[in-house]
Amino acid sequence: MHTLAGVSAPWTRDQWCRMPFKSERKETPQTQEEVGYVKAVLNWMKNSLNPVSAFQPQHSCFRRIRVRIQAAGILEDEGSPAGVLVVVLVLAGATLFLVIWKRDLYQVSYVIRDEVEKYNRNGVNALQLDPTLNRLFTAGRDSIIRIWSVNQHKQDPYIASMEHHTDWVNDIVLCCNGKTLISASSDTTVKVWNAHKGFCMSTLRTHKDYVKALAYAKDKEVVASAGLDRQIFLWDVNTLTALTASNNTVTTSSLSGNKDSIYSLAMNQMGTVIVSGSTEKCLSGSSDGTIRLWSLGQQRCIATYRVHDEGVWALQVNEAFTHVYSGGRDRKIYCTDLRNPDIRVLICEEKASVLKMELDRSADPPPAIWVSTTKSSVNKWSLKGIHNFRASGEYDNDCSAPLTPLCTQPEQVIKGGASIIQCHILNDKRHILTKDTNNNVAYWDVLKACKGEDLGKIEFDEEIKKRFKMVYVPNWFSVDLKTGMLTITLDESDCFAAWVSAKDAGFSSPDGSDPKLNLGGLLLQALLEYWPRTHINQADEEENEINHVNGEQEPRIQKGNGYFQVPPHTPVIFGEAGGRTLFRLLCRDSGGETESMLLNETVPQWVIDITVDKNMPKFNKIPFYLQPHSSSGAKTLKKDRLSASDMLQVRKVMEHVYEKIINLDNESQITSASNNEKPGEQEKEEDIAVLAEEKIELLCQDQVLDPNMDLRTVKHFIWKSGGDLTLHYRQKST
Repeated sequence: MHTLAGVSAPWTRDQWCRMPFKSERKETPQTQEEVGYVKAVLNWMKNSLNPVSAFQPQHSCFRRIRVRIQAAGILEDEGSPAGVLVVVLVLAGATLFLVIWKRDLYQVSYVIRDEVEKYNRNGVNALQLDPTLNRLFTAGRDSIIRIWSVNQHKQDPYIASMEHHTDWVNDIVLCCNGKTLISASSDTTVKVWNAHKGFCMSTLRTHKDYVKALAYAKDKEVVASAGLDRQIFLWDVNTLTALTASNNTVTTSSLSGNKDSIYSLAMNQMGTVIVSGSTEKCLSGSSDGTIRLWSLGQQRCIATYRVHDEGVWALQVNEAFTHVYSGGRDRKIYCTDLRNPDIRVLICEEKASVLKMELDRSADPPPAIWVSTTKSSVNKWSLKGIHNFRASGEYDNDCSAPLTPLCTQPEQVIKGGASIIQCHILNDKRHILTKDTNNNVAYWDVLKACKGEDLGKIEFDEEIKKRFKMVYVPNWFSVDLKTGMLTITLDESDCFAAWVSAKDAGFSSPDGSDPKLNLGGLLLQALLEYWPRTHINQADEEENEINHVNGEQEPRIQKGNGYFQVPPHTPVIFGEAGGRTLFRLLCRDSGGETESMLLNETVPQWVIDITVDKNMPKFNKIPFYLQPHSSSGAKTLKKDRLSASDMLQVRKVMEHVYEKIINLDNESQITSASNNEKPGEQEKEEDIAVLAEEKIELLCQDQVLDPNMDLRTVKHFIWKSGGDLTLHYRQKST
């Protein structure tokens, strides 16, 4: 009996594989047993992470049917390993019918960065203040949560970084009197952190889309999470902090009824009321610049405050719920009296749109407010003079009246770093030029995952022109600047598209040869260099004998690719093509027992093929035609379609023309050039190469080609047309 996901079919695999193929349509099964099996198959497909590895028929019948499916237009590219459709054959009476499903695609990403990223590299989405320890937590768009000292006497406020997320951290809340931090991210996870020691204790993967907001009920130690999947989940913090490797089951309550994505969330301290999206009282900020006060009992708006000129993105309320602090797109931060809306104070004006604010609640009234913006720095603004300023009643609620900021300079600044905002991939498909928010230009090596050179404040476009080379290498990676750092992503569909010679890549071979190297394959081997499963034992027999006599046996281990290494601190991320993260680790940690086990479960087969099995992909072939040039007067040849590696240099085609087509008296020419000495095989090849370049010209689109060009460069820069490449040859005029 054939068993699939624990479900037994009422026939053997050999029986249904021998059945003739009757229909390409999905037909109705004829028995309840068959209906149940089909439902089980579909359910397994829906829930399986990697069905290809679990069920992949290898029979000739399966292959024949695939061809028929392709002919019917269902399967576009039978040969492509990426996105191949899985076809399950199910017997229904005397007919085979098909269940067709596209398997998941997986990506490998890595971040090029410094080992310690002390400064926020992008905007800061969330803030939390621990007044007991005088610490500020910042949640960055660079995926990193940082801890800072708010002690103004400390010269360097940086304390530590908490890294485990792979996308923007959208919100954070401190729980359990500052002992625990909960974070929500666009990587679809909610993480639980030990706030004092700075490590991730557990990861919650309940959400299916970006998690945008958290709310905390202090009296009940309950946290709510919500996001773009329109779901709200309630979490017991005490349960989350008790999770271990063996006790890893957690129960959550789900609140339904939201018809749209949720971007904001609030909860009272008793945990009895949760407000999501925008509506005893609740305040909301709107894109029209207004702040609204809602009565939850009456379920209506009871007051509107027209404060800002543009959208309101951040709100804070004092403990007594008498004053609201607001900030947003217009960069201004106001304090408004909820009892008397005519009294409002412009506290300060930031240099960028305000994302988040956090009141310093160490005293009442609050002495200061921390503000984060779309810039990477975080500022602390004093509120000490605000109450006397409000009492004067000098300003009213007329938005047209000019307001003078209470503060012109922040009381304290946590300096941020520069964020990469622009990049250009050079033609060699290995190096990248970037420009950051400080207008500094840098040169990066994608293959070695490091910065090559800081070029300073120079003209970006001019540097691109300066470094242009007429060389074509296929695209084999993509770049993302979302976090303000270079994130490089490798996809199964094009990761192995780029081949180069070792010489062109700047690598030397021990035997002096010039092998062809696959850039994507080399990089994957370097990223997983520390993973024991990728290591190769290269024990020398004599050495082993000596060691064995001495009671030792230490076989030599070959790690990586033998050409280069990437920095050990490089973060490597395995995820689904849609962006959902499966596993993140540092390169150097892949040798750990836990990490190795998780890699065994996570690394996709196309990466295993290269890193473990050492099966390099095939060379890319390029078809072309070779004809005499019209000016040569030679008779047009039979139009045979030739094929060669796309890295084949023009000089090799010239040698082919010289030897096989022009049909000159090679031996007499070579003998004369060699002073009547009989040349060796290598000398003969060298002489033919010299003679070919002396006597033959190769042209494309009537442009004479450089012998050092390869065919792919000719097709990309000179041919520039559809269809197969056509080259013409002629003898040089003497």
